[in-house]
Amino acid sequence: MSDLMSGLPLLPTSVVGSYPVPEWMERLKTDYYRGRMSYAQLRDLHDMAIKAALRDQELAGIDVVSDGELRRDNDIDYFLARMPGIDIPRTAKDFYFDYYDARVTERLPVTDTAPLMLADDFSFTAEQTSDPVKFSFTGPFSLSRRVRNEAYDDPDELVTAIARVLNAEARALAARGARLLQIDEPFLAGYPGEVKTAIKAVNLVTEGVDVTWALHVCYGNRYARPSWEGHYDFLFPAVLDAEVDQLVLEFARKGYADLPVIDKFGWDRTIGLGVIDVKSSDVETPEAVASRIRSALGLVPAERLVINPDCGLRNISAPVARAKLAAMVAGAAAVRSELTGAHPLSPLNPSHEEPAQ
Repeated sequence: MSDLMSGLPLLPTSVVGSYPVPEWMERLKTDYYRGRMSYAQLRDLHDMAIKAALRDQELAGIDVVSDGELRRDNDIDYFLARMPGIDIPRTAKDFYFDYYDARVTERLPVTDTAPLMLADDFSFTAEQTSDPVKFSFTGPFSLSRRVRNEAYDDPDELVTAIARVLNAEARALAARGARLLQIDEPFLAGYPGEVKTAIKAVNLVTEGVDVTWALHVCYGNRYARPSWEGHYDFLFPAVLDAEVDQLVLEFARKGYADLPVIDKFGWDRTIGLGVIDVKSSDVETPEAVASRIRSALGLVPAERLVINPDCGLRNISAPVARAKLAAMVAGAAAVRSELTGAHPLSPLNPSHEEPAQ
């Protein structure tokens, strides 16, 4: 395990990436795409929203926080719009969350620079918090699924080209101080026969970048609905070759029947255990979260578990997200205390001291 993860408590809590976008922010972001707001105003709006999301996570007691991906309209466009060689004929949108119609008509240029400027986003976030920061970005396979390919005879070449761009971004992020980077592949479950291609591309992204790497694979989370259904056995054995330290997976919604599959194929690295259903507004109790964690401990030792929601929190309201994160932290603390004998943290006992007798 990396220095970053070993410095965290047993059963550390994290988020997967995205955070709720308030309704007022949705309106203003859409106004920007309709030409009613300047880019400078949009940037200030994003800065303010990221600060608020970080504060929510800190108050909930999350160990590893994120920027909530609040600069991004969705999981695709922020990256494709900045990528040299990707053509987006129409940049206006009727609703900010809509996908662009993107295409590639010529081979993507080879560059050692970081044109997406993700390191700037990370630096802003890191300046706002003293907590460890997870920085996530959509992986090359999923990005390629939203591009009309008019340049490459072999579609795998497009995936490879995008991976090389993301590797340059990862190098810039590491140079700026990022220590935990996560590759999101939300489209992979819809193309299980392409898993070898996706894993080869993941390894191109991580190549030469000495950080803790996580790979998140879910079943889609568009408008709080899954895009596909299935089981994680499609990932194996190919994912065993992935040069990553963590596999961050969706379990709370689907149940934990896939955990034996992961154990069967011998995954011996960290598992990001989904214990919060982000496709439901029902708030889990700490007891339910604790039970879900215990269900995994028979197959994965506590030292190799990170506790997180199934996926990003974008599609639920902020009050629900705060309540779910608080329950997740409390459930993890309860199991941690069972394993270590330490008294769990609480708002009334913000230290490890035993209560007075």
